[in-house]
Amino acid sequence: MTTTLDVQRSGPVARVYLNRPEVRNAFNDGVIAELTQTFATLGADATLRCIVLGGHGKAFCAGADLNWMRAMAGYSWEQNRADAQALADMLWTIYSCPVPVVGRVHGDCYAGGLGLAAVCDVLVAAEGLQFCLSEAKLGLLPATIGPYVVKAMGEQAARRWFVTAERFSAAQAHAMGFVHECVAPEALDAKVDELIAALVANGPMAVSACKKLVQDVAGRPIDAELRAETARRIADIRASDEGREGIQSFLAKRAPNWLA
Repeated sequence: MTTTLDVQRSGPVARVYLNRPEVRNAFNDGVIAELTQTFATLGADATLRCIVLGGHGKAFCAGADLNWMRAMAGYSWEQNRADAQALADMLWTIYSCPVPVVGRVHGDCYAGGLGLAAVCDVLVAAEGLQFCLSEAKLGLLPATIGPYVVKAMGEQAARRWFVTAERFSAAQAHAMGFVHECVAPEALDAKVDELIAALVANGPMAVSACKKLVQDVAGRPIDAELRAETARRIADIRASDEGREGIQSFLAKRAPNWLA
């Protein structure tokens, strides 16, 4: 366990919980640094197959810590820039982690917390919780989380929720595609475990390659360069040991060696 995180490991699965329930898991520079280091370390572990990101207490994440915000009020432009860059780097570390990240959103998710949810690859939320991009209420904007949130919920949805700073429900988040699964609170862990089982059943290299493929091709024109690149990628993985094993085990009607 770190100072602000509860990190658990069970076989090929790691679970990272924000562990500041007394402040609704609001983050500060310490949380940001620990999340960055934790996901960099986990992402480099070749034996890891899935990471769950969740939170302890009533809320998933309430955004920025109030004491941290008070300190920022006296920051210079340069200090604000460095502080914001640390948050941007943390989000990128999670987003680009080669291990798939399943977001377990059990309680309310506001401001920067929504950015944490947006960088997860698969997002499960409990019915009844609320999301809010509340920055505009404070005269601010969701800048560092913006690229990930727009990708996750779509431009048209972001046009509304960024500027109104209204709350929206887990059901609304599911309807717009931001949340993949919206389940009753008592069913949350069962759904997360179901997704973990699906991920672990797949080829480890293939899962990482699939994650990167989505990130690399989204929004790109389907031109000759992209067609050639995707042909190269499938040729690479077909010729790999894992690709050969996957095909051979399928044809032989046996379990692949990564499930042995």
